Amino acid sequence: MNVRSHGGAPRGELNLQSGSPAHGTPIVADSAVQDVRPAGRERLVVVEDDPVTRTMLVGYFSDHNFDVVGAGSCAECRQALRARTDLVFLDVQLPDGDGFELAKEIQAISNAGIIFVTRRDTDVDRILGLEIAGDHYVTKPINLRDLLARARSVLRRRLIDRKAARNHNSIAFGDWIIDLTRRELLGSDGKPVALTRAEFDLLAALVGADGRPLSRDYLIEVVSNRQADVDIRTVDALVARLRRKLVGSGTPVIATVTGVGYKLALSERL
Repeated sequence: MNVRSHGGAPRGELNLQSGSPAHGTPIVADSAVQDVRPAGRERLVVVEDDPVTRTMLVGYFSDHNFDVVGAGSCAECRQALRARTDLVFLDVQLPDGDGFELAKEIQAISNAGIIFVTRRDTDVDRILGLEIAGDHYVTKPINLRDLLARARSVLRRRLIDRKAARNHNSIAFGDWIIDLTRRELLGSDGKPVALTRAEFDLLAALVGADGRPLSRDYLIEVVSNRQADVDIRTVDALVARLRRKLVGSGTPVIATVTGVGYKLALSERL
């Protein structure tokens, strides 16, 4: 898509005045502000410091029925997120901060999906992004149709999660209780066990399988929501970390199924 510059700020971008919040201003929880989205349109915040790329994304997703706001920095993103947001496209390298750290802020106060869109394409960055908060990790140059499909996939999945959250759902296995509604793992002492988003999603899939083995390929999809983002090594690393955290009973909680993948060794429903 060719993007031409027109006078003024691109459509959908923030027009920050002198009274705008300074860098570092905390994000206000989106539930505390009025939902001003047009009816039937998901609100998307594009956090990208390159104006050409930002204009391209704002224009393309506006044309595909999204309510889009562009932000060129962490500070502008924080301001944009004061209104309820469904999805964030987030660059990693921003002029006033680190995209990974900003993602943690977003995740702490918002239910918005996060798709990293960046030039940083190392395995370390990719895995870090998915483990911290990302639903997808997309590297530039951007395939707009591919990104649109991923955006819609994230939104569909989050809609399903919201519907499932209406019913309280806790499952006991071994010395632990996983709360699928609150996305918490509790130990035998009742204290929460800290898990990354990827660790929780993988563990929830194993618990939900009731002892049936799940293939590594399936777990890749569970963790990343697209198979090209991560590989078997990522799943193996997540399982290794979960095994270190799920200790106490002396019995292995996650068992390896040779030639297939993994299964939960202990599974008792409340």
